[in-house]
Amino acid sequence: MDEKGLGKRLQAVRKAAGLTQQELCHKAGLSYSTLTKIERGAIKTPSIFTVLSIATAVGIGLDELMGTQVITSVADHHARKVSKNGVRFVYFDMNGCLVRFYNRAFTRLAEEAGVSTDSVESAFWHYNDDVCRGEMSLDEFNTILAQRLNILVDWKRCYLDAVEAVPGMAELVTWIASQYKVGLLTNTMPHFIAPLQEKGLLPKIHFDSIVDSSVVHSLKPEPSIYDSALKQAGVEPGEILLIDDERPNLVAAEKLGWKTMWFDGFNLEETEENIRAALEPAN
Repeated sequence: MDEKGLGKRLQAVRKAAGLTQQELCHKAGLSYSTLTKIERGAIKTPSIFTVLSIATAVGIGLDELMGTQVITSVADHHARKVSKNGVRFVYFDMNGCLVRFYNRAFTRLAEEAGVSTDSVESAFWHYNDDVCRGEMSLDEFNTILAQRLNILVDWKRCYLDAVEAVPGMAELVTWIASQYKVGLLTNTMPHFIAPLQEKGLLPKIHFDSIVDSSVVHSLKPEPSIYDSALKQAGVEPGEILLIDDERPNLVAAEKLGWKTMWFDGFNLEETEENIRAALEPAN
C-alpha cells in the first residue's frame, strides 16, 4: 500500500469509528499535524508504532487497518495451527505476564516524595482503574498524584524507567506466534503499549490483536472487554486461550467459554512448561 492509499485507509477507518481528527489524535497520542499529513499522504512512511497507535485507538487489528495481511516472518505467515485441545488464538495479559514494574516504580516515587511506599500505592490504586478505562486522562492522574505526594509526577516516565521484561517470555511468545495467532488483552493506561514495543520490552512479533482497556473503555474482568477481544480474534470462544496472572480475569473468561491458564510469575520455568504443553499442536 502506497502513502496515499494508506492515508485514505486511515481516514476511512477513523470515520467508520465515528472520530474526528482531533478525537483520534487524543486517543492515539498523536499531534494533529502528524495525523493530517498521514491522511493526505504527505508522510510517506509513518512508523509502525504510529500506525499501531491508530489501530489501537479505533479498536481494530493492525491487519484490518492496513487492509492486508501483515507478514513479519515466514513463521508468522504459517501461524494458523490448532492445538490438541482446540486453541487457535492465544491472548496474553501484559502487566504481570510479559512485563513487570510496580515495586520499582512505587519505590522511586516514595523516595522522591519522602513518604512510605504504602502511601504511593494507596494513591495509585485509588485512581488506576479510571485511567485504564479511559475515563481519566493521564495528565489528570499525574496532577492528583502530585497533589497527594507533593511532588511533580510523570507516571508514564516512572513506569517506562522501572518496567522490565519477564525473563524468557519473549522466546516463549515468539514460539507461540510461530504456531498460532497471538494477541494482547491488557488493562493499561493510554499510549503505554507502543513505547514498550519501541523499547523492545514486549516480544518482537506481530500481534494479531491488541485489546487495550483504555481504548475499549472496559477492564478485565468486565464482560465487554472480552466481547471486544473475541470480535478481534475472529474465532469461537472455545478456540481462545487466555494467559493471565489474575484469577478473576481467568474466571470471567471461563464463564464465556474461553480456555484459560494462570500465569505464575514466581515459577516461570514450570509456567512455561505448562503453556507449551497446553499448546501442543494437533498436527
